[in-house]
Amino acid sequence: MARSRKKLGEILVEWRAVTTEQVDKAVASAKGTGKRLGEVLSETGVVKDDQVAKALASQFGWEYVDLNQPGATDKIDLKVIPDDLIKKHLILPLAKQGNRLQLIIHDPLDLQLMDMLRFRLNVEVEPRLAAKSAIKKYLEQSAQGTAKKFAATESLVTGSIDKSVDKSVDKSMDKSVDVSEDDAPIVKLANRLIAEAVRMRASDIHIEPMADRVRLRYRIDGVCMERDNLPKRMQNALLSRVKLMAGINIAEKRLPQDGRIKLEVDGVFVDFRVSSCPAYHGESIVLRVLRPDSVRIGLVNLGFEPDNLQIFNRIIRKPNGIFLVTGPTGSGKTTTLYSALDVLNRPDRKIITAEDPVEYNFQGINQCQIREQIGLGFKEILRSMLRQAPNIILVGEIRDKEVAEIAIQAALTGHLVFSTLHTNDAPSAITRLIDMGVKPFLVASSIQAIMAQRLIRVNCSKCKRPASPDEFDPKHMRLIGLDAADAVGRVMKGAGCDNCGNSGYRGRKAIFEMMQMNSEIRELAFNLAPVAHLRTAALNSGMRPLVSDGRLKVLNGVTTPSEIAVVAQVDLDNESEMPTSENATKK
Repeated sequence: MARSRKKLGEILVEWRAVTTEQVDKAVASAKGTGKRLGEVLSETGVVKDDQVAKALASQFGWEYVDLNQPGATDKIDLKVIPDDLIKKHLILPLAKQGNRLQLIIHDPLDLQLMDMLRFRLNVEVEPRLAAKSAIKKYLEQSAQGTAKKFAATESLVTGSIDKSVDKSVDKSMDKSVDVSEDDAPIVKLANRLIAEAVRMRASDIHIEPMADRVRLRYRIDGVCMERDNLPKRMQNALLSRVKLMAGINIAEKRLPQDGRIKLEVDGVFVDFRVSSCPAYHGESIVLRVLRPDSVRIGLVNLGFEPDNLQIFNRIIRKPNGIFLVTGPTGSGKTTTLYSALDVLNRPDRKIITAEDPVEYNFQGINQCQIREQIGLGFKEILRSMLRQAPNIILVGEIRDKEVAEIAIQAALTGHLVFSTLHTNDAPSAITRLIDMGVKPFLVASSIQAIMAQRLIRVNCSKCKRPASPDEFDPKHMRLIGLDAADAVGRVMKGAGCDNCGNSGYRGRKAIFEMMQMNSEIRELAFNLAPVAHLRTAALNSGMRPLVSDGRLKVLNGVTTPSEIAVVAQVDLDNESEMPTSENATKK
């Protein structure tokens, strides 16, 4: 008689990684969502995904590979199988002997993948198991290493450009544009700079004409980095090439224009949102890199502390009401809301969004594009949405009274509404809506919670080390309520290495300020109380300010005091809101 296989939960309980109660709670949460137990446990932060991977390896009797161990990646050979398979399915080939292939995967229950690989590669697969995040990290570092080698060895302009590039694309340009026959390598230059930016994890590509050159910059982890200076003579050809790729009118140079590019980079199709704006020395063009994976990183990886994550998970599962995310442009509001929708996107829920523009395409979600030029604005789409019987509505941004009132009516009639607002902190969102002209009692009764957020750079995991207190500005230390005794051995700083481009930072996470509505705050909103009173009530109700949330991340070695000081935007000379080392931990 075959011995029955132990359940994943039983293994983790035996290892004392989780309790029986946590497993039961995760099983209940997973019901009807299509998610597996291990996925729910790792998403909620109960266990790390490498622990889940080890338990799965034990459950199936497979070998577990810890990719973070020295020498563990030495046998990986990415050339054994096609690159598109590696990127799409997150698999790593180890060795191929005859018709047998050793392969690292992350999901032992994905039988379709195993069958497809056997059929496509004509091999027998010998599986090994590793954590999904470790596989992704290895592939990212591999791509980053390729980009660094490329950047170190040649300039974008002076590098050898194949002159056999098909010139038919350039011939389709308007003949009035200054593009000579010798400029055909521009096609390859444009493709090269776009591919390099993607491999270097850039979020934006800036092509900026100057008086005597064309400046090329990449924005990486929120900071602009100058990549190259192109000769002025290449300006017309390069700008025309990018506009042509984006479907923009290349003859129009006096008006701002928008377009999109879809390009294959390393076997994966990447979308780019293109914006051109007339400037003094020629059109400035910005390409926004849109990576679908960036909004599917999971709620835990956004940067939530455990208490805020628990509140967030509870709020997004409420049947109705408004949940607002506030912050300046580029603070990650869209990523947070999309991550919430990704969790809620199940067959039993209908989700509709109104966006300007639709940046990421999600299966199972009805996404509507705002088109003001034909009279299709937020309010028109919102009215139409309510006749579509949705459960959840996402409004890209509340810009005026009419949109705000429709969103509130939707919330009061049994819909869960997500939206964003441009305010500096969470309490200010209430006064902002009232200033728009929305009646105070509607604001007070419809909002469930407001969350402010900012993005901070994260210390590089390869080169971070304990920092001494004298390495940081005393004002920055005082801002987050740290003294020398607190900082010793806990505050970390990246020294700079190839992995982070010698910046000391790699990647970004968010700091949050979560304000839940309660009877006291609702009454203050109804009575038109000033922001200061709303903020005091929120702090007394347990809201942790942005700077205090940042302090926790500093003490956990995630980031540096200077990063929190800059991003939290607190007046360094006003110490009234600065947390002390005692009360900052409590909040």
